[in-house]
Amino acid sequence: MLKRVTGLFVFFVFIVCQVEPLQAAEESGIFMGIITGGEKGTYYQFGLNVSALVNAYGIDMDVYNSNGSVENIYAVYKRPRTQLGIVQSDVLAFVSKVQTDETLKRIAKKIKMVFPLYNEEIHLLGVPAIAEFDDLAGKRVAIGTEGSGTYLTARLLFEVSGITPGQTLTIGLNQALEGLKSGSVDAMFYVAGYPVKLFAEGVTADDGLHLIPITNKSITEFYPQAQIPAATYSWQNDPVDTAAVKAVLVSFDFRNYHCTTVGRVGRVIYDNLEWLQANGHPKWRAVNLDYKLKGWEQYDCVRQQLAAIPTPPSPPKRDQSMNPVLNAIKEALQP
Repeated sequence: MLKRVTGLFVFFVFIVCQVEPLQAAEESGIFMGIITGGEKGTYYQFGLNVSALVNAYGIDMDVYNSNGSVENIYAVYKRPRTQLGIVQSDVLAFVSKVQTDETLKRIAKKIKMVFPLYNEEIHLLGVPAIAEFDDLAGKRVAIGTEGSGTYLTARLLFEVSGITPGQTLTIGLNQALEGLKSGSVDAMFYVAGYPVKLFAEGVTADDGLHLIPITNKSITEFYPQAQIPAATYSWQNDPVDTAAVKAVLVSFDFRNYHCTTVGRVGRVIYDNLEWLQANGHPKWRAVNLDYKLKGWEQYDCVRQQLAAIPTPPSPPKRDQSMNPVLNAIKEALQP
């Protein structure tokens, strides 16, 4: 299993690395789904933007909220009418690198990249006494709910940095923020592209909280460096150096009808990126759909549509069951 330094080194090397629109669907009743994140997060807003866009092309796309990347990977793999999902690149990398778990190996083979999206900045919000990441040693730190990308990223940051918090709290984002305000939590992680609605609407200067820089050398060797600009939030006066992961739009590896539909969605997004940048979440302006994400190839059904190569349709069939991804990840991270 992947644990401690050797496995993490292998894993982190893997990470760091308008034309005329398509004709609207001739047949009616194209129903799809995209699984995203919490309703106050960037993933959910991106899902709403994509749904609004493809609806104009005859595709009815539901937007599902979730606990985050770990849940999303398994939902795309197994859940009906969930053809697309948004996940963190480090979670994808982790799943693909765990070679000792047969379930994860099967899932990794069936999850395909549609497009890389944007860098997700690691927000570390805390009390004034915590000046930098290393000060989290011995503190009460909220790391997100089990099944979220924030949860896995926070665990990996502590693993690679060697910093040991006094207590890790696996609680939701809203609960974590309330804990910060009440004094029962010292710091909380939230991996999401800025600006995040939770911090924009749920934090004020009177709360006395601040974004904590993440400049630990062991972390910046493996995660891309990023910066949250000054005044991203009304209560944030200075720029904050941090680390980032890449958000990725993924699909199940369909070999039938939805090979065509997912490909068409990819083509609509590609042809209308300028519209999304003008009308969608501000993070669309940071999206480069042609970015080469190290270690990942684009889903061939999307490549076919981008090259205007037709593919034959047939009805899809998939079942739903419990999620083994979280259990395997937790086992892999056991000391």
